[in-house]
Amino acid sequence: MRSDVVKKGYERSTQRSLLKATGLSNEDLAKPLIGVVNSFNEVNPGHVHLRDLAHHIKLGIAAAGGTPVEFPVIALCDGIAMGHAGMRYPLASRELIADSIEAMTEGHQLDGLVLLTNCDKITPGCLMAAARLDIPAIVIAGGVQDTGNFRGRQIDGGKIYEAVGAVAAGHWTMDDLYELEESACPGCGACALMGTANSMNILTEALGMGLPFNSTLPANSAKRKVLARRAGEQIMYLLQNDIRPSQILTMEAFQNAIAVDMAVGGSTNTVMHLIAIAHELGIKIPLELFDEISRKVPRLCNFAPGGPYHLQDLLAAGGLQVVIAELAKAGLFNLDVLTVSGKSMRENVAGVENRNPEVVRPISNPYYPEGGIAVLRGNLCPGGAVVKQSACDPSMLKHSGKARVFNREEDAVEAILAGQIKPHDVVVIRYEGPKGGPGMREMLTATAALMGAGLGTSVSLITDGRFSGATRGACIGHVTPEACDGGVIGLLEDGDIIDVDIPNRQLNVRLTEEEIAERRARWVPKEPNVTRGYLARYAKLVASPSEGAVVK
Repeated sequence: MRSDVVKKGYERSTQRSLLKATGLSNEDLAKPLIGVVNSFNEVNPGHVHLRDLAHHIKLGIAAAGGTPVEFPVIALCDGIAMGHAGMRYPLASRELIADSIEAMTEGHQLDGLVLLTNCDKITPGCLMAAARLDIPAIVIAGGVQDTGNFRGRQIDGGKIYEAVGAVAAGHWTMDDLYELEESACPGCGACALMGTANSMNILTEALGMGLPFNSTLPANSAKRKVLARRAGEQIMYLLQNDIRPSQILTMEAFQNAIAVDMAVGGSTNTVMHLIAIAHELGIKIPLELFDEISRKVPRLCNFAPGGPYHLQDLLAAGGLQVVIAELAKAGLFNLDVLTVSGKSMRENVAGVENRNPEVVRPISNPYYPEGGIAVLRGNLCPGGAVVKQSACDPSMLKHSGKARVFNREEDAVEAILAGQIKPHDVVVIRYEGPKGGPGMREMLTATAALMGAGLGTSVSLITDGRFSGATRGACIGHVTPEACDGGVIGLLEDGDIIDVDIPNRQLNVRLTEEEIAERRARWVPKEPNVTRGYLARYAKLVASPSEGAVVK
């Protein structure tokens, strides 16, 4: 056991004494030490209930012959951070999460890990740590938030952002907004729509790093507690059989995850996160692979924010296994990969039945012949850009308009709420990339304001920042190179004509190479938004979104 280095031999008497000071006995120290990484806090609704689940994980570890040792990790709520300077921190926190798990695990030479997570950057941070450490590890999510009910309709928290725009446009009253506010988020768990949190929990299961139904069981269900205990038991099986993340997180597993991502219409953030997780294993996932798979994999699901269904509907239909089984019928998913269940994915999905072919369409009758995410290229984004085409109105798949350029999200939101953005405009928000933000803020406040103002089917939004999974509309993010690196997005001026062509994967500005070169010659970089603290260091080290926005 790895932990023997801190537990065995007369020269480790001091270490044993310190461990005993935590309440462990000699019998406890004779067993493997299993880290329980608990991202509980009292700020984030996706994590506020995790103490209870950690208890059940520890019961499972102890029952299977291990000694659980719990330690915390931070967990920011993107929704609470949204729309202000605090949004610079969530993506950057992903690296802190991975680094802190590495430090605790290596510093104490733990034998294995159960990583209890739930939300946007916490799940990929945990997966990055598991991949980096490459000791037996299993990931368990905190579960899905229940949908709310607003005037007889099933809703989720993403609707509130759009309602704010509707109030500003005079379509809603403040009383309407408060009524929605009281109903949209009825309790703990990952927001009920197909945002980044649930997208990453789905991909954890698709990668094989989570047990079956990890992604779909509700946060408040008894079955989620049973699954937590099962995860605790299963880490001991992984340890006894030396099954490590590098044996599960293979290139085939990543291709599987991308296929599932396309089929369910996952968040655009998943592109960066999958690249970053693979990076920890020395696996290079080119941006083009996402588009290659998107061209082949049809979208089988129609989840909010772009559609009417939620994660509870996927569970009722049979869980993620239904999606995987449908993809496998067309040879779009490799079922022979290993999973943390100790079984192949083929065994995990054996006998699955699709109980609702509208929630998960058969492979022969998809919602859309392509996947949920598209990768664009063009003179405005030679390094690539990403759009969630599944959440885009069909009328906006091709769009041309005059640029309305803003150097930060707040200015764009102010213009939208003030009625200054007109149909057929293209809103450009720049200096919001990983370096320029820094931290690559999500532009959900801006996109939701457009929707609420009734401009969702007439205005596009382009940014070197990123988008929440709750975003819908013709919203193109991850524009690379970003503005602060001298990307063309930083050279745009009000009135420039921008052409968006999602079916042909093109994003261009109607400027000649000579005009672009002339503007670049007189371009003056914008002063950095942050000059001290963690974000200042992050800005100096972070890579582009096409490289996973990893810190190098």
